[in-house]
Amino acid sequence: MPEQPQHLIDWKYWGDEEVEQILALARFVKHHRWEYQGHMQGRTLVMLFQKTSTRTRVSFEAGMTELGGHAINLDWRATNFTLSKIAFETRYLSRNAALIMARLKDNADLLEMEQAASVPIINGCCNLYHPCQALADMLTIAEHRSDTRGARLTYIGVYNNVVNSLVSICAPLEVNLTLVCPIRDQDVIDEQSRERLLAKGLLTETLDAKAAVADADYVYTDTWLDMEFFNDPTHAAEKQERCDIMLPYQLNRELLGDSRAMIMHDMPIHHGYEIAEDLVESPNSIIYDQAENRLDAQKAILLHLLHEQH
Repeated sequence: MPEQPQHLIDWKYWGDEEVEQILALARFVKHHRWEYQGHMQGRTLVMLFQKTSTRTRVSFEAGMTELGGHAINLDWRATNFTLSKIAFETRYLSRNAALIMARLKDNADLLEMEQAASVPIINGCCNLYHPCQALADMLTIAEHRSDTRGARLTYIGVYNNVVNSLVSICAPLEVNLTLVCPIRDQDVIDEQSRERLLAKGLLTETLDAKAAVADADYVYTDTWLDMEFFNDPTHAAEKQERCDIMLPYQLNRELLGDSRAMIMHDMPIHHGYEIAEDLVESPNSIIYDQAENRLDAQKAILLHLLHEQH
């Protein structure tokens, strides 16, 4: 019977040591890219997009190219996933690809793919988790301060999929995470990961943004509304309601005050909403480093899942 593939749905499903190992691999790959040029020779990654994308698409495709492999881009709307059962189409893709990266709207659909696949499934973002982004975030912190342990990260924004994966990855990497989340959808919050981080004494939750920023090494924000809906007129009322609640928590110079915290954002940026435009280009901004690190984070994931890290 063939060995079952390992998947990446979220870091909560991986052991602590393995999470530490993949971060170490990402750091090594970043500084030794030439050593991995042929590791994906003859292999194909299928990238399935139901959600829009810039960084996920570019980093995975560029990553496969630099590793010597090939990536196929599939728009969900142009495939037969819209006509057939997800499991059937996934089993077919597994016969043609070494890995499948799926960026889907619903985690339930991703789990159906996971059950059907005979190759690794990578969650490129869903409504509950964004593990690839979380690894790039930790890589950014590790590169900036040499080690994630003891780092003080403050996230200010909506409690969303990005937060769930930050919570799950901060536990094994021993990052102190402070959450300032005025909007919390209970259907989104992963309580299991949250309780684990709380039990380790690494999670603080508050609505005092100024106090949370004052003690932070890193301050992180994200969109207040799913990017698919941000410019959708049918979600205009929800957008306005969220903006009314969140505007006092905007990342700006007034909020940061004398803080020396480095500024993070997973992009795309809606300047004037979750972050003031001048902070994006400020000397303390590491936003573009964070985005660039998606490339080496994705490479590490690909290499690890195919046991090609050595």
